[in-house]
Amino acid sequence: MTENREADAPQDTSGPELPDRTGRAPSSGAVPGGRGMGQLAAGEFSLAESIGGVRGLVESTAPGLVFVVVFVATRELMPALISSVAVALIATIARLVARTPVTQAVGGLLGVAIGAIWAWRTGEAQDYFAWGLYVNAAFVVGVTASILARWPVVGVIVSSLFGKGFEWRADRTLLRRYSLASWLWVGAFAARLAVQVPLYLNAEAGWLGTARLVMGLPLWALVLWITWLLVNPRAGAAAQADPPAPRTTR
Repeated sequence: MTENREADAPQDTSGPELPDRTGRAPSSGAVPGGRGMGQLAAGEFSLAESIGGVRGLVESTAPGLVFVVVFVATRELMPALISSVAVALIATIARLVARTPVTQAVGGLLGVAIGAIWAWRTGEAQDYFAWGLYVNAAFVVGVTASILARWPVVGVIVSSLFGKGFEWRADRTLLRRYSLASWLWVGAFAARLAVQVPLYLNAEAGWLGTARLVMGLPLWALVLWITWLLVNPRAGAAAQADPPAPRTTR
């Protein structure tokens, strides 16, 4: 999601430099970064911004949480589906009324709508979460393929955020760093599948929804933070900013 900036804020159109072999920070000033994956270009990582702020957290988790609570309380599918879709729709309308960016809310509404239609057609509550399982499986395949093709997706994203090209592909150090970060993403998506697919197959809709919430934004925020440590030059520079003073002998 695009972050709103003050009109008089200074803009650096050149973009910061990509990490070099030593991991030293570039000479340019700190970059504030954006929300979500935009935090990979931030001078300092913000946990709140990585999940879209408080509003983004609510918009992303509320529909699924409402579905789980209503379904567990009533054991009825239709009230849970209607409540979930209503919450997602209200979030989108609220953004439209406030004239704020609607990307995250609309994306959430689309995902909720797909899940609700799927569950309504099959009559099975666990199918509300089926689309998310397919999305995670697609990410496992796609990110793995990018690594094997020596175009790790994290490197492509970071290059886009920093406004640079793909010269890093000829640098073994950077290629290895971006590949490692991409494997981290594969591990996160695979972990979701390892936990959630058995719950789906056993028709444990309540526990499946709970697992989706716990392994959703909280896990993704942790993955983004570790990715930031791996690929952002300022993360390494911060650790080297104050080297220990040399020992003196008497």
